Amino acid sequence: MDFTLNVLGTASAKPSADRFSSAHVLNVRGRLILIDCAEGTQIGMAKMKLSYQRVDWICISHIHGDHIFGLPGLLSTMGLYGRSNPIKIFGPKALQGMINYFINYHSEGLPFEIDFTPISCTEPTEICAEKNFRIYAFPLKHRVETYGYLIRENDPGLNVKKNAIEKYSLSLAEIAAVKRGEDIYRSAEKAKAWNQWLNEEQVLKNEELSYKPYDGRSYAYCSDTMPFPELAQWVKGVDLLYHESTYLKEMEKDAAKRYHSTAEQAAKCAKEAAVGKLLLGHYSSRVPHRSMFLDEAKAIFEQSYIAKDGDVHNISYIRKNY
Repeated sequence: MDFTLNVLGTASAKPSADRFSSAHVLNVRGRLILIDCAEGTQIGMAKMKLSYQRVDWICISHIHGDHIFGLPGLLSTMGLYGRSNPIKIFGPKALQGMINYFINYHSEGLPFEIDFTPISCTEPTEICAEKNFRIYAFPLKHRVETYGYLIRENDPGLNVKKNAIEKYSLSLAEIAAVKRGEDIYRSAEKAKAWNQWLNEEQVLKNEELSYKPYDGRSYAYCSDTMPFPELAQWVKGVDLLYHESTYLKEMEKDAAKRYHSTAEQAAKCAKEAAVGKLLLGHYSSRVPHRSMFLDEAKAIFEQSYIAKDGDVHNISYIRKNY
């Protein structure tokens, strides 16, 4: 079952010959979530064979052009392809102005509804709940109102330990109760029927009988932001963290002035948050080689990687067996 990140753009400020500006598509079991939508998003999706029509949620971090200039064109293309399903868009309230402009001047005959939900929160807040996943927004620290996003797959139902079934001779009704997360209560009569030596009531704790076969997978998107103390706690333990690394350590003053982060600062956040992997991106064109970002981050957090346009990152289950 897919939980796959498709990287469409990794540049900051402006696109270049070999990379577009910010846009990611997360595939959650066949459902597509677009995060940021810079110019070139449509081209990136076409190259990666990602269907425009399967995008049902768009999450915009902030209204700087290198994160939103592709949105009107993408909405227009969806209409040209005959989309009929509504599109849900989340973002700062200032995004409403761009959406209104598009609707007023470019949406004649648009066959689908645009459902925009403005975000306003001071801590991680659930903004969307679906059958298989949930989307959370949280504030970042940038020059304008900016939000990060955390997509967390819902945990699976409980499995019953095979050795517990045998050890306690669990009935079908008791097995069903364990899967619902319940403890098993046996009266003294039932307990004795199961074990002739028992003469009093018995309670079997659910945690002794069941296990979660795997943890739901997770991905967090943090761009654009300067470091701040709460962020590591908000993305604690995610499987894959995308954190902007616009500058190198030697440019830290420029990073602070522009409310951005260095690769080292991104790595420190990842280490404190104990994430599975760190993905760097949003590179400044002033840095000639992306390997320089990677070297700086790996000195702090070994599981650091550089994002490249066209990359696909598959987030796998860590299965538990009993």
